[in-house]
Amino acid sequence: MNSSARAFWLRSPGHGELRDVTLTGPGEGEVLVRSLYSGVSRGTETLVFRGGVPESQHAVMRAPFQEGEFPGPVKYGYLNVGVVEQGPDGLIGRTVFCLYPHQTRYVVPVSAVTVVPERVPPARAVLAGTVETAVNALWDAAPLIGDRIAVIGGGMVGCSVAALLARFPGVRLQLVDADPARAKTAEALGVDFAAPEDALDGCDLVVHASATEQGLTRALELLAPEGTVLELSWYGDRRIALPLGEAFHSRRLTVRSSQVGTVSPRRSGRGYAERLALSLDLLADPALDALITGESAFEELPELLPKLASGEIPALCHRVRYDDNR
Repeated sequence: MNSSARAFWLRSPGHGELRDVTLTGPGEGEVLVRSLYSGVSRGTETLVFRGGVPESQHAVMRAPFQEGEFPGPVKYGYLNVGVVEQGPDGLIGRTVFCLYPHQTRYVVPVSAVTVVPERVPPARAVLAGTVETAVNALWDAAPLIGDRIAVIGGGMVGCSVAALLARFPGVRLQLVDADPARAKTAEALGVDFAAPEDALDGCDLVVHASATEQGLTRALELLAPEGTVLELSWYGDRRIALPLGEAFHSRRLTVRSSQVGTVSPRRSGRGYAERLALSLDLLADPALDALITGESAFEELPELLPKLASGEIPALCHRVRYDDNR
């Protein structure tokens, strides 16, 4: 086997580098995977890149195959698609998804990989981890036929939620974002778009994913009496204010959190593997290609992450390709 590999590490907040890795051959119950693509989720990964993970959340925020510790040096990431080069006969040559950081080759337990359905292109399958977050959010939210729904925040998670909600019958759905450029993404997903000031109120459910205080405040304003805000944003080490006075109590509003690290109690019998398999199956829809807004070579990651973190490169999911990984 080829025992050499390269991995992207955050050396210190704001500074990334590529490091050489020496692999040992896969043992019993393990696979060797050659990466085809990985994805940078601009929200979480750029927050990690900036060093914004609070100390109290270091353990909670660990990625499944993270090495090192926050704020750095740390190898972090969780959207990887590759081909099995060694392992059980039934997996050799199969395209798989794994919650692994950005690395050219890696060895993991068989249980850590999920086969990508043949109808899902590997280049799109990097979205599986984010679609999984959206699936869990909708298990938590439990939307009903005919609901009036807004999704505030047209980032990677918000757009994934909106894309899945667009399949629900009879719903009134809007994707709400302050950036008018997100209207094009909404159109590709088959979802109505609105600026925050133009969004329709009277919502039974608002899914908030903008990671801004203004967005969460607007989410409460859009609710009908007895309505619910499902909070998907993660604010890192930032504190936010929330208007819980005025009509919050008289209208009996609810703010509820959702986090993909735990399977929704509403579907606790399903488990992580089934949730991920469902997410990959949903990626057969080509409309979800709209969530991939750029692509770069693996070797460009040290120069790419600062630009994504600063907003110089606007992105939802930025795809990383492994050109010379043979």
